[in-house]
Amino acid sequence: MRTRLLPQSFALLVAAAVAVTACGPKKASGANAVKVTNIDLGRSLKPDLTISDKTTTFHPNDAIYAVVETKGSGPTTLATRWTYQDGQVVHEDSRTISPNGDQPVRTEFHISKPDGWPAGKYQVVVMVNGTTADTKDFEVK
Repeated sequence: MRTRLLPQSFALLVAAAVAVTACGPKKASGANAVKVTNIDLGRSLKPDLTISDKTTTFHPNDAIYAVVETKGSGPTTLATRWTYQDGQVVHEDSRTISPNGDQPVRTEFHISKPDGWPAGKYQVVVMVNGTTADTKDFEVK
């Protein structure tokens, strides 16, 4: 006589999947998840990582700083993708941050090009754990 083990095997597989998921790494979610609250752009930084001269219009030889302000808790990968008007990626960068609470945390990113940026429209995309969180448009004239 053959015994069918399919229902028992399926239940065991589901239980194992639940156990692995429950024991895996925890990511912040809900009210404590890290969220982007502000992006400032400018040509230079103050020691407290705020922009000293906020602008969205730059000259070709400027260094372009982005300060991303976040709130929330938990280890987080904060990344930027800088693009030119045709969607061409100019630069990508990431930082691992570990904010703890409701105090704002500032993270600095920047790009520079010694031979000068081409005139045109640009955008910086900010991502939290690989998901787009906010964008900021700027221009080089």
